[in-house]
Amino acid sequence: MRNHASFRFVIISGLFVLLLPYAVAPLYRFVDPVSTLMLWRWIRGAPVERAWMPLDRISPALLRTVIVAEDDRFCSHHGIDFRELREAAEAELHGTGRPRGGSGITQQLAKNLFLWPGRSYVRKTLELPLALWIDLVIPKRRQIELYLNVVEWGPGGEFGAEAAARRAFSKSGSSLSLLQAAMMAASLPNPLRRDPRKPSLHLRQLAAVIAARASSEVNNDRCIRAARETQPA
Repeated sequence: MRNHASFRFVIISGLFVLLLPYAVAPLYRFVDPVSTLMLWRWIRGAPVERAWMPLDRISPALLRTVIVAEDDRFCSHHGIDFRELREAAEAELHGTGRPRGGSGITQQLAKNLFLWPGRSYVRKTLELPLALWIDLVIPKRRQIELYLNVVEWGPGGEFGAEAAARRAFSKSGSSLSLLQAAMMAASLPNPLRRDPRKPSLHLRQLAAVIAARASSEVNNDRCIRAARETQPA
């Protein structure tokens, strides 16, 4: 009986942990969260720097360049870009390199808010249904606002656009130029190695490509602009 009770406790505890993000996610429509990595750094006593910025106070250039760099079909998919995911899986299967992984902004948001960094099939399995749920219960505009405020963006515990802009360019995230925004967007796959404050030639070249695409692809943030236009004055 004791073994049976222990087994039930483990099963119930596991289900609680798995289902908790689904209960918490709708609250993030209104509550400004922290990421699991921020919590982990606090537990270890490591520095954390983050200044929450509403989306209206973040440079529109950063919004456009991040969408171009991280998820250029953000406004057209429902949490998962299955075409990008399939191409990433095929590239991994055949051993070919890709400039970007298969995780879009909503998936990365799920990882940052509820899961852990690093490549893992277990994490990916948990991430996919959670991304679909987040897209169902949190509007696109709020998703990108959350992402720009919780993503790790510097080697010294800088999280979010404001802390990253201050570190890299000694200015607010509201006043970034297009090229500066593109430099920050280009650093996102690995902010611990790609440093906008001391950009390598590769980072400069990648930022130039992102800036050019952000200038020409004017509709990739249409869901954000539409949401802003429908907000009450």
